Amino acid sequence: HVASELTDTIIFASVSHNSSRVTVVSLPRDIWIPEIRAKVNSSYYWGKQKMEGGGLILAKSTVEEIVGQPVHYGLVVDFSGFTKIIDVMGKINVDVERNFIDEKYPIPGKENDECEGDAQSASSRKEFKCRYETIRFESGIQKMDGATALKFVRSRNAQGEEGTDIARAARQQKVLLAIREKILSPAILLSPRKLSNIWRVVKDSIESDISADIGAVLVRRALDAREEISTFVLLEELLENPPVSPRYDNQYVFVAKAGDWSEINKWVLERLP
Repeated sequence: HVASELTDTIIFASVSHNSSRVTVVSLPRDIWIPEIRAKVNSSYYWGKQKMEGGGLILAKSTVEEIVGQPVHYGLVVDFSGFTKIIDVMGKINVDVERNFIDEKYPIPGKENDECEGDAQSASSRKEFKCRYETIRFESGIQKMDGATALKFVRSRNAQGEEGTDIARAARQQKVLLAIREKILSPAILLSPRKLSNIWRVVKDSIESDISADIGAVLVRRALDAREEISTFVLLEELLENPPVSPRYDNQYVFVAKAGDWSEINKWVLERLP
């Protein structure tokens, strides 16, 4: 759709060379980046406009500034690839912490539908209801195919706690860990055919600057981590949501509460392996 090159999910991962620990930090996509006068989720887009391969370059350098750590490699996966990877593995088990209902989940392909007859009268404000569907999730362990998992990680309009970006990032991490557990299951590891199919889908669905030899090392480290994967979401306490104004192009944004990235850099450093 029109925003296909905005990164809906941004995750910084640190893999230790000295232990089997892996640290994963989710970053809100609405963080304002003064240097590009845009949100962090558009850095990939603007980088691509400048040069071939520039999307990953600018996205990496932007995240480096926020977290205060070098970002050696980058990987981008699109929504269709995300669903295909899960479907080729088979359903994943995801622990849904809280029930929630989202009545405004966007229907692919209907982003610009005018929804004729949506408004009751000429003076009524159109709600464009035909662009959305209602999705529901019950608490507990749920088996999810790719399409369901995508809805679970993308939902952002639920009522209550699950409607926050913090809860959304936590859901995304749950699905990543569920994918990892599925790959580690005997049904996958002992099936050359399934491993081959997964690898084929992955290659067709991602953009990355990770070479095959480095990728093999990173995958091995991630698999060896077992129970030593620590997951975090950048705390709202370190960010503030300023009033919508021309200073931020009249957008909803987050900025560093300290006025610079120093406190966020320190917070990230304290959580690394």
